[in-house]
Amino acid sequence: MKMTGENSAGKSETTMDDVKNLVKTKDEIEEQIKAYYDVLEDQGVGVEGVLVDGEGFPRADVDVYQIRTARHSISCLQNDHKAIMEEIEEALHRLHAREKAKREQDGAGDQEEVTEEAMEQAMEQQVTLPPPFARVDAVTQGSPACGAGVRVGDEVIEFGSVNTENFQNLQNIASVVQHSEGKPLRVTVIRDGQKAQMSLTPQRWSGRGLLGCNIVPIQQ
Repeated sequence: MKMTGENSAGKSETTMDDVKNLVKTKDEIEEQIKAYYDVLEDQGVGVEGVLVDGEGFPRADVDVYQIRTARHSISCLQNDHKAIMEEIEEALHRLHAREKAKREQDGAGDQEEVTEEAMEQAMEQQVTLPPPFARVDAVTQGSPACGAGVRVGDEVIEFGSVNTENFQNLQNIASVVQHSEGKPLRVTVIRDGQKAQMSLTPQRWSGRGLLGCNIVPIQQ
């Protein structure tokens, strides 16, 4: 996938318009990822759900082609998202370096430079991920969480309908899990400084609970 602003972002004279175009592309990629996750949720299979029946034939109760297309697209788009976040970060660094050099050359600088710096700071806040409200500190092998790709250290910013804005305590998550047994939930985490999305289906398994992972709140 060719990123918007790829050519301009690679030049030394990066502008705020370049960064805005990159951010617009980032938002579009996130919307596409969300749309494909919605497809998986509608099909009731998630990212890791089995697509063959007990005899090894494609399941007749789901659209196997649509699911495989959605899963492949999510994988590709997540790579695109990581790449565009790196481009945005590099572009912002170039803007800061250029403005710093200007101020050092011109002295105190004029109001236009101050305004552009304020715009850069506002843009940095826009692309900054929301603060996580919980952290995964244990994942059991063979559990639904493990199958969905949840990892120890993942910092949660969205768990179904629970997000950074409305999270109060772990009972919020427990309630969502209890009412979503057998239904895929979209889970968004921060992993290695990047946003990652998964589809996690709470369900009975050989271990305790419906998830097979332990989540602890993060003190703000």
